Amino acid sequence: MRSMSSTNRKPRAAKTAAAALAAALALSLTACGGDDDKSSDTGATGAKETGTSVTLPKLNGESLEVAAVWSGAEQANFKKVLAEFEKRTGAKVSFVPAQDPIINFLGSKVAGGQPPDIAMLPQPGAIKQAVDKKWAKPLGAEAKAELAKNYSQGWQDIGKVGGEQYGVYYKAANKSLIWYNAKVFENAGATEPKTWDELLTTAQTVYDSGVTPFSVGGAEGWTLTDWFENIYLSQAGPEKYDQLAKHEIKWTDPSVKDALTTLAQVWGKKDYIATGALQTDFPASVTQTFTGGDQPKAAMVYEGDFAQVNIQTAKAKVGTDAKVFPFPKVGDTAPVVSGGDAAVILKDSKAAQALATFLASPDAATIQAKLGGYLSPNKSVELSAYPNAVQQKIAKALIDSGDDFRFDMSDQAPQAFGGTPGKGEWKALQDFLTNPKDIAGTQAKLEADAAAAFGN
Repeated sequence: MRSMSSTNRKPRAAKTAAAALAAALALSLTACGGDDDKSSDTGATGAKETGTSVTLPKLNGESLEVAAVWSGAEQANFKKVLAEFEKRTGAKVSFVPAQDPIINFLGSKVAGGQPPDIAMLPQPGAIKQAVDKKWAKPLGAEAKAELAKNYSQGWQDIGKVGGEQYGVYYKAANKSLIWYNAKVFENAGATEPKTWDELLTTAQTVYDSGVTPFSVGGAEGWTLTDWFENIYLSQAGPEKYDQLAKHEIKWTDPSVKDALTTLAQVWGKKDYIATGALQTDFPASVTQTFTGGDQPKAAMVYEGDFAQVNIQTAKAKVGTDAKVFPFPKVGDTAPVVSGGDAAVILKDSKAAQALATFLASPDAATIQAKLGGYLSPNKSVELSAYPNAVQQKIAKALIDSGDDFRFDMSDQAPQAFGGTPGKGEWKALQDFLTNPKDIAGTQAKLEADAAAAFGN
């Protein structure tokens, strides 16, 4: 696995550190579970207005294009960051909406001679592909200096290919969270679970109260891979996780069977899943959990901290209407799975390097942090920049973890396997959601697709 941390780190140390992070996150989320959406004291100094910690050149008359798959509020908030860059440099920046898989989208742009200046790539595997295809350009001295000042070594390393720095991880995600409708839990007498068995008990309690337990955004395969990864990391452990991420063990391994069997304890109970899961996209999976008064379509939805954007769209308050608990532990420790999006330069220029440098600074990240639904791996961002206590605690747990957590497994895989709609792992798990009894068939399909994508 292309780990966040040193490749020489011992598995036992990794497991201990991940366990410590999970414990800290559980404690912090419990401590702020009843807070409303007002900021509370987290020990951080007061957030500053848009800072000027980084010096940018004057770029009057220059134009840039930035491509990303972000839509809705996420895209709108990022455009505010780009607007600040325009204000400070005089450059004009256009946002180019991209489609998944973004590598295919970029391939068509490159073939047409019109690649964007910068692309926000959501997978380390995509960064490597962009480098292998000779699309990506190395970061310059200014951007690398900003990274060295503001990022842990692990976040720098995950943006490297062959020892060369190509990516600025502008956006991070804690993908080990389950959000729940606080009113539904209160009415049902349900409690926040800490273990998988307790989660099943909580689900039954919610079901008995007349509300479907889980909302699943099965129309988008990445949400399903995230379910699997959390279970697998907790149940099989970090060493096996690393091996499976690199395809050093097969998807027919007994550890995969165990994880799918566990997953089927939820996916296999159709009364536990809101109807139409395969037709429900991620935003809808969140909003339907927090609309409908006392009778929403579901009580819980699994996904990362970024679900807050969609919770806000549903007019629900984080910390009051919408609360959160860490993904329950299946094995010895609770899982800590992270993801992220990196800025990668495709057309090298003074302006593109300046934007990459800006995105590596706390100046850029602070703007989006204040808008909510965003998490930065930049350790120089003040915690109080985040708009509510829940988000502040999640951000603190991420920064405090340093390098000791696991990056999303499917994001490390070749995109043909781990990041393409209708193919590979996404499709295999969508099929498994439809038929959770077919564990052996799912394993065989996963292995065949992985072997083809990895070439081994």
